[in-house]
Amino acid sequence: MIENLYWIGYVGAGAALLFAFIQALKVLKYEDGNDDIKRIAGAIREGANAFMKRQYSTVAVFLAVMFVILYILALNGFIVIYTPFAFITGGTITAFCGVIGMKISTFANSRTAHAAATQGLNRALRVSFASGSVMGFIVNGLAVLELTLWYMLLRYVFGEGPDVIAYTMVTFGMGVAVVAVFARVGGGIFTKAADVGADLVGKVEVGIPEDDPRNPAVIADNVGDNVGDVAGMGADLHESNSNALVATIAISFGAGYGIAGFMLPIIISVVGILSSIIGTFFVRSKESLDQKSLLNSLRRGVYIAGGIAAVAALPLIMYVANNAAPPDGMAESPMVQNVWGIYGAVLIGILAGFIVSLFTEYYTSDASKPTVELANSSVYGTGPLMIGGLALGMRSTAGPIITISGAAMLSFIVSGGFRYFDAGFLMDYNAGLYGIGLAAVAMLATNAIILATDAFGPVADNAGGIAQMANLPEEVRNRTDALDSLGNTTAATGKGFAIASNAFTGLALLVSYVNIAQARMTEPLNLSIVNPPVLVGFFAGSAVVFLFAALCTSAVQRAAQSIVQEVRRQFKEITGLMEGKAKADYATCVDICTKGALKEMIAPAFLVILGPIVTGILLGVSGVVGYLAGIIVVGFTLAVFMLNAGGAWDNAKKYIEKGNLGGKGGPSHKAAVIGDTVGDPLKDTAGPSFNNVITVSCTVAIVFIGVTMAFSLL
Repeated sequence: MIENLYWIGYVGAGAALLFAFIQALKVLKYEDGNDDIKRIAGAIREGANAFMKRQYSTVAVFLAVMFVILYILALNGFIVIYTPFAFITGGTITAFCGVIGMKISTFANSRTAHAAATQGLNRALRVSFASGSVMGFIVNGLAVLELTLWYMLLRYVFGEGPDVIAYTMVTFGMGVAVVAVFARVGGGIFTKAADVGADLVGKVEVGIPEDDPRNPAVIADNVGDNVGDVAGMGADLHESNSNALVATIAISFGAGYGIAGFMLPIIISVVGILSSIIGTFFVRSKESLDQKSLLNSLRRGVYIAGGIAAVAALPLIMYVANNAAPPDGMAESPMVQNVWGIYGAVLIGILAGFIVSLFTEYYTSDASKPTVELANSSVYGTGPLMIGGLALGMRSTAGPIITISGAAMLSFIVSGGFRYFDAGFLMDYNAGLYGIGLAAVAMLATNAIILATDAFGPVADNAGGIAQMANLPEEVRNRTDALDSLGNTTAATGKGFAIASNAFTGLALLVSYVNIAQARMTEPLNLSIVNPPVLVGFFAGSAVVFLFAALCTSAVQRAAQSIVQEVRRQFKEITGLMEGKAKADYATCVDICTKGALKEMIAPAFLVILGPIVTGILLGVSGVVGYLAGIIVVGFTLAVFMLNAGGAWDNAKKYIEKGNLGGKGGPSHKAAVIGDTVGDPLKDTAGPSFNNVITVSCTVAIVFIGVTMAFSLL
């Protein structure tokens, strides 16, 4: 029977983890350079390890407290007994993904710098991309492995049915999402505080180059690349992938697909893993610094992986459908009648992901018209540059929103949302929503190679810093800068994939919440938009989105101000520092960023976790539905705006630093640095965190539905 195919999950997970291990060995076999390179890389590694240890010590305390709370609720019948254990495993695996990615990136940065110095651009790309591949395949492999293990335990060891399995999977997703919020927000605050502080004093005030060893914040800046842009991003993308699977699994039983509906997203993810492995072998570059050429070298691997996954999905869907067990009273599974519709949803998901990435690339790449025009506005000062960046970010939301909205409707329709019966066209919500969830799974099926193209960027950025501090030839820095600029574009693309898939996932989880609530109620839910609790809930969710963004950006502001003050102090008080005759106190800046990030990450995380619970108690189930709708719609829009505006400001600066518009140190460059400074917390702290905000809100609402219904005031 099809339910015995759970072993396929182990095959896919095993292939992903084995490939990640091979890629890690490949990275470690490369030479790591001279003594100066090793010393600088060692300092970065030490700072990153110290931050991660302190961050996850804090998170561990939170997880322990949550475990106790969930266990007490389980003993009192509010949630199923597996909930606290699923929560802990989800959170632990997410933390592990971030730590592993950070570890390998701190070994790859020196090797990338040495490769750029001795063997050219292509070898530097291969080293940094191999490092990113470790993160990508760890993230996908562990998501599939953990869900498969939970299914096997619940189904075969404890003998649980579909409802308990689906609920436990959602709880696992809540653990993943909660830890991802801490990782993304904490790492984002650290990296952007250091980056902003280093740039404002170093580039703007004293006029020294980026990553100049005289800058006291330079090591903290490079540490931040690893703890924020690698560890935080890894936790984030693991969350996106896991909760896309969780949401689809939760919907599958309501659609009447049973265990086959559970197995299909796992199988598609396995196909995506194997396709991504093949795609990595096509990523290589010529010795050209041209951004379009470099971008095409990465596109090739991603498109090949997506094409293979699209072709391979059809026979597998047919096999699963034809072997699916029919529900009681039916001659065959409804999946058999809808094979082509389900396959259509998979294709729509894959295509939608590529289209969103093209929109993101168009608005953020310094090889595209919008970013070049933004850079040109710097000639007229900082004001026009800021206005232009805001306008660009707002304009850039239309394409992704239209794409995701259209893809959601199409996948809903083709997968069975509208079916023809004797009485005419009727709606089958659960079948259509299963198609939406499957589109999200398909979009992220090749997440391993997408994340690899994203995670290599911070490694290249670190390599450039090491090259500068180790006084390597200018041509080396030119190569690493080209890879860094490419990484800014691919990072924006990866974040676009994540937030787009989470819009799908959030919708599926929202409907799961409605289904669970309705099953516990004796009267139909009133979800009309003019029903006051729904409308007030929508406003509350929208307000939380902006409040969360404000907390994140304000946290970066406060931490960055501390760094600015410390850097100014050291330049003033350390005799000979500016002349290069004295050594900066790097450790103090790292410590300031660490303390600031750990302190400031608490408030945004608790806001998101408590929001659905408080709303449920005050406004009831219908209020929570409105709240989640506000979070999904407004959160997705604001995330796209922040990601693209920040990415465009960053690459406008990179465009000028290549020698355009007067190059480094000129008035245009100083204006662009200010733009990049404003964009940093948008694109690397608040913006990407909305992936987690959406799924945390939805999963917390589902897990605590028994509590909120029991104590609701309405």
